[in-house]
Amino acid sequence: MSYYKHHVFFCCNQREDGRASCNDHGSQAMRDYAKSRVKELELAGKDRVRINQAGCLDRCEEGPVLVVYPQGIWYTYVDQDDVDEIIDQHLANGVIVQRLRI
Repeated sequence: MSYYKHHVFFCCNQREDGRASCNDHGSQAMRDYAKSRVKELELAGKDRVRINQAGCLDRCEEGPVLVVYPQGIWYTYVDQDDVDEIIDQHLANGVIVQRLRI
């Protein structure tokens, strides 16, 4: 059994060689927002939700990206509304957001 029901990793990679990077799209700010919102909704903690940042998840060309474990569901997002939808639907209610899935 996983320690968290949903363990979310936001790619916050910033490549220095000019290739696409998730942080080019503000992934660090979105990770910070998601962490705050999950706490505000009282979804954070053991047996619930954990929001983390990751280095390169090697999908930056599809980015920005995040992955939800243990399910292994990958998402892309454009803005805070998309992150809210992932939180409200997937993390709070267990419904995968198909339109953002990669």
